[in-house]
Amino acid sequence: MKKIAICTGLALAVVITAKAAAVPAPSGAASEYIDSVVGLDEVSVSVIKSTSGAAFPSTVTTVGPEMIERFDIDGVKGVSEIAPNFYMPQYGSRMTSSIYVRGLGTRIDQPVVALNVDNVPMLNKDSYDFTMADLDRIEVVRGPQSILYGRNSIGGVINMSTLSPLKYQGIKALAEYGSGNSWRASLSAYRKLSSRLGVAIGGAFNSTDGFFRNLYTGKKVDTDRTWLGRTKVAWRPSSRFLLENSAWVSSTRQGGYPYQSLATGEINHNDTCYYDRTTVVDGLTARYFGDNISMSSITSFQYINDNMTLDQDFLPQDYFTLTQKRHEWTLSQDFIVKGAAGSYRYLGGLFGFYKRGNMSAPVTFKDYGIKTLIEDNANTPGSPMQIRWNERSMLLASDFMMPNWGVALYHQSEYEWKGWKASLGLRLAFERSAIDYHSYVNTGLTLFMQQGPVMIPLRQIDVDLDLADRLHQTSLQLLPELKLSYNFTPSTAVGFVISKGYKAGGYNTQMFSDILQQSLMGMMGGEQKYDVDEIISYKPEMSWNYELNATTSLFDHTLDLDAALFFIDCRDQQMTMFPAGSTTGRVMANAGRTHSKGVEVSATWRPDNHFTVNASYGHADARFRRFNNGLVDCKGNHVPYAPVNTLFGSVTYGTDVNTSWLRRVEVNANCRGVGRIYWDEENTVSQPFYALMGLSVNFRLPVVDMELWGENITRTKYSTFYFESIGNRFVQRGNPRRFGVTFRMDFAM
Repeated sequence: MKKIAICTGLALAVVITAKAAAVPAPSGAASEYIDSVVGLDEVSVSVIKSTSGAAFPSTVTTVGPEMIERFDIDGVKGVSEIAPNFYMPQYGSRMTSSIYVRGLGTRIDQPVVALNVDNVPMLNKDSYDFTMADLDRIEVVRGPQSILYGRNSIGGVINMSTLSPLKYQGIKALAEYGSGNSWRASLSAYRKLSSRLGVAIGGAFNSTDGFFRNLYTGKKVDTDRTWLGRTKVAWRPSSRFLLENSAWVSSTRQGGYPYQSLATGEINHNDTCYYDRTTVVDGLTARYFGDNISMSSITSFQYINDNMTLDQDFLPQDYFTLTQKRHEWTLSQDFIVKGAAGSYRYLGGLFGFYKRGNMSAPVTFKDYGIKTLIEDNANTPGSPMQIRWNERSMLLASDFMMPNWGVALYHQSEYEWKGWKASLGLRLAFERSAIDYHSYVNTGLTLFMQQGPVMIPLRQIDVDLDLADRLHQTSLQLLPELKLSYNFTPSTAVGFVISKGYKAGGYNTQMFSDILQQSLMGMMGGEQKYDVDEIISYKPEMSWNYELNATTSLFDHTLDLDAALFFIDCRDQQMTMFPAGSTTGRVMANAGRTHSKGVEVSATWRPDNHFTVNASYGHADARFRRFNNGLVDCKGNHVPYAPVNTLFGSVTYGTDVNTSWLRRVEVNANCRGVGRIYWDEENTVSQPFYALMGLSVNFRLPVVDMELWGENITRTKYSTFYFESIGNRFVQRGNPRRFGVTFRMDFAM
């Protein structure tokens, strides 16, 4: 039996205990290790990259079907705070899929957590925030997972699995209505075409009118319309082979970016903000199960086509707008071999990927922006010489082509002796990223001389700036990991982990409009503060992680406890910053050194057949050890945007009724807490700790389940994001109190 704790709690949450049965293959411990997921004749392989039949004690939160249904989880954001020290705030749009784990994380570019859906690695963070129907299992592993998962798993990995047509046959349907005129619906059909071939097809649709209104237009700004179509095919031609193909297409049309000015307390911007995205994903997993060995191949294709359009100043004046359009294709291939011989187990693999993106990101300066940000800065008060732009709209254009590829070889060996277990892992990874950029502006201005009250034009000046270059960077990383654990009893163990984490470097595409703007200022004798070569690229982030963890089960297995202590020494942590002054872009910079230390505790208590009481808490004290942001020395300050504490609690009471019209009633009370969150490197602005209360009542009827629910029922006011732009401060407020009703239908065959 494999016991995996799920940490949820007000100081209280749910532990899921999963029995692992082997694929019909030779019996014994070694064969059970070869395939450790769900068994008998209907097999769905969820997490391939696991070496342990009886796992090391580790910081893993697993959310199963009951928890997914209870909290209406249809994506990654649903497990935020459920896993301690795991936080994914809701702000901006679905593109801003920021994740923070144990004090690590950033708002743009490379993520700190790898995401796999049906074993398909999602290699672009901008596509992490999606809705998925019929999720069967979500696993959140905290701490560096770079040995098995490579790039961008410095903080952990999320493995999501959808329901397999070999495991379930029938029809599933859902319909939901809630506050904000919010709708959610899904319909899926699962069928076996033969005893060895199963097919699933389904779709889902989400819609909301939102909760925040733009004062300028009088309309809601955070509207969202998302649909999904998916198929899954599972084929077992024999007991030794398994093929699964999972594919989906999703589309998002979103308003988003309900940023409120702190000066006025209003959302008030004159230009349109929206985010559109179309995603296509297809992944094929092929597995062979031999005697004491298994081989797997995971092949995937991903395509993203998106458009982010912003009133980038978020003010009612005509400053500037941004439109960022992108097409990106990704191919990946992973070969995995794992096996066992007595007390020895091993896993090895070869991984490669190729990603190519084409993006245009023009910034359009409008009349008020040209006057205040360019002309007023260039024209010295009282000077007889003045300039004026000929046109009151100016396009700063930027086009990019970004190819990126990498290859990695990895291996992990385990040895078990009596109660001891040791594991040694190593990954050798090479990556090459490049950028072809072309930034340009074609405009003109007039030079005037003031004679008395009259401005006399002297001459026209054509402005034709053209910046183009091709850059690349390579990285070769050797990533080790050592695990050691001891089992005192079958349910009590302690473990120690030392591992190195790695997050890829990249390029600051959103700074090119500022580079052009500063080049214009330089032409007119102003200060040109950006060195293009220095500001375009940022370095990889690396960390050493030290972790001590323990797990036990007490009082006849009615109380499960898990705990972990960790320390992270991070070098060149990637920080997203808004440059000071009247700028339009965001820049990724490397902090010299940061330390993060903390604790994670979870408990689950099942006193009887009616109650389940769960608790989890995470604390991460992440601080700069060496970092100067160009204004002040930030040594000793908290790392911004990563919460210091997370808390989740859930108390569930269920009782069987067994009448002709009602089978069971379940009542749940839950709480999610986050904070304090510091919003800047200087730690001058922060969001204090806050908690959101939720309630639900589920009536399980013979044909349909009906759930009445409420979220943030205490109407807690809090912020999920803060930033400064051209000298103004903005926040996004969290969602208000919401109520709704959900109907679920399950026609199993």
